[in-house]
Amino acid sequence: MKKFIPHLVLLVAAITVASTLLPTRRKTDFDLATFGRLPVLVNGRLKPFDTVARTSLLVLQGRQRIVTPDGRTLTPIEWLLDVLYVPGRADIYGHFLIENQEVIDLFSLRPSEGDGGKRFSYAQLAKGIGELDRQARLADEVEAPLRTPFQRQVLRLRDRVILYQRLQSTLKPAGESADFFAELRKLEKTLPASIAAVRARQRGEPHDEAAFKSMMELVRKFDVMQSTAYLITIPPAGENKDLNGWKTPGQALVDSIDAGVVDRTVLAYAALGYAWHAGTSASFNEAAAALHERLEGAYAAALAKSDVEARFNAAQPFYTSMVLFVLALLAALASWLIWPDVLRRSALGLLAFAFALTTAGILTRMWLEGRPPVTNLYSSALFVGWVAVALCLVIEAIYKNAVASVAAGVVGFCALVIAHHLSMGGDTMEMMRAVLDSNFWLATHVVTIAIGYGAAFLAGFLAIIYIVRGTLTKSLDRGTADGLARMVYGVICFATLFNVTGTVLGGIWADQSWGRFWGWDPKENGALIIVLWYSLVLHARWGGMVRQRGLMNLAIFGNIVTAWSWFGVNMLGVGLHSYGFTDSAAFWLVVFGGSQLAVMMIGALPLDKWRSRHALAGAMASIQPPVSEEQVAPTELACR
Repeated sequence: MKKFIPHLVLLVAAITVASTLLPTRRKTDFDLATFGRLPVLVNGRLKPFDTVARTSLLVLQGRQRIVTPDGRTLTPIEWLLDVLYVPGRADIYGHFLIENQEVIDLFSLRPSEGDGGKRFSYAQLAKGIGELDRQARLADEVEAPLRTPFQRQVLRLRDRVILYQRLQSTLKPAGESADFFAELRKLEKTLPASIAAVRARQRGEPHDEAAFKSMMELVRKFDVMQSTAYLITIPPAGENKDLNGWKTPGQALVDSIDAGVVDRTVLAYAALGYAWHAGTSASFNEAAAALHERLEGAYAAALAKSDVEARFNAAQPFYTSMVLFVLALLAALASWLIWPDVLRRSALGLLAFAFALTTAGILTRMWLEGRPPVTNLYSSALFVGWVAVALCLVIEAIYKNAVASVAAGVVGFCALVIAHHLSMGGDTMEMMRAVLDSNFWLATHVVTIAIGYGAAFLAGFLAIIYIVRGTLTKSLDRGTADGLARMVYGVICFATLFNVTGTVLGGIWADQSWGRFWGWDPKENGALIIVLWYSLVLHARWGGMVRQRGLMNLAIFGNIVTAWSWFGVNMLGVGLHSYGFTDSAAFWLVVFGGSQLAVMMIGALPLDKWRSRHALAGAMASIQPPVSEEQVAPTELACR
């Protein structure tokens, strides 16, 4: 029966993946899916409300799940609807992440008063907002690398509070307003008289003073909405598809006063909010469907992308891939102990599914953005992991020993974990900076460099497998050791080729963008360091200065070099490629570098500490200077 296990594993994996792609069943009478697919303009990109809800929650609290004080678990869309339309309800949700005790003390709170000891509600923070703003202004005056943990947390919390306040001011005036829809209907009826009163006042003629004051109050209220709104939800009328024509509800209402007619889309959103506040699902569903239909004519393409993006968000392909990579890793490791062929093929099948799902996710993002696969740090993490797994699948098809499957499981999982943490900053499909707005160079220089990064990390992790198996187990026989050495050498050659090519292409792009091929920018220096390091590794190997064990240690140090070029120089806060210093990134870079040095130290242990006899012979050769074959003992020569 063991021969059927790989087929059963593939079947279970296929069913699991398929289940994530199916539309989720509605757990409420409210058609939240239709509302979640409605497109809005944020930071220059049309995206669905579903994306706004998920990214906002990630920014505020580092997760997409929200638990109410009475123990109910809300979906991101339910949370967003409460924020937009029922602020009194949303204000008591614990969705502000605070991880610094000094900042918690600013609000005279105790950790026990927060959700999980670190998530607090807007109502709890309200009295201390003024002091928070004062502390944030003081922290703004300090250079980013010099800020204390307290100052960094204050600035993050200030930005989160502003985001929350701007969301609340998008579709209705800030504060509790149970029936903004009724207010707009009343405005629609009184608008002609109010406009007449304003014009009469301007001409110095007798006018209705009450109508004039009411109109001025509305204009003030709508101006505040216009200036503070986070989402741009009102498309231009007619066939105008220019994104510059989109307006905030506040701007649309100000324009409505001049036109004498309240904007119909603003009214539709107000009707939807009234239905959500009142709990009438039929009216809510009708309003959401009407909005969807209103946008379908002029914005069919944008609506189609919003529908796909909302479905993509719900499917969470990268999370499923993460699970599959872990299962593949466990199966591959187990294959070294029992059922080698059965578990090896099972691991390979799981890897193939994870790779296919990750590929589908990356292709979907490319279609949604209209860009090559790598546009920012988040997408680079996805692509670097994808490249490493692709190479592992090729290597595993050649060697059939589960070594590449173990490496693929580790690298694929780690890359997706890194991507997940990078997504905490907000929208991962953001608009490109002007200097980067070139699909040609993104598809050549950036992709080529990312391929080089992926191959470099793969070489390092294969080397780690060599060191760990050689020192902690007895499973590194001569054939496996020689196979790993060939894998690492071949992957290093591949990585060097792409890093050299990518660095040259980057210089050409820099010459076109900034008028110079090379300027010793930190990012350029990082790329050069990678090229120099792997050139050193290859020359050391070709010159006989290192053999197997020496090659492995050099490849592991290559992980540190590549990580520094990929992330480290971006976090320095200087240079044309800087994304800003972050303490968390710096901390994890140090941890990663320390872990790699620790493995290298294990690899440099005295030979009598290595448990594998065959690896011992190979290691002896790796630390000795080159000698002629006549000087080598027959046993050692055979092991080489």
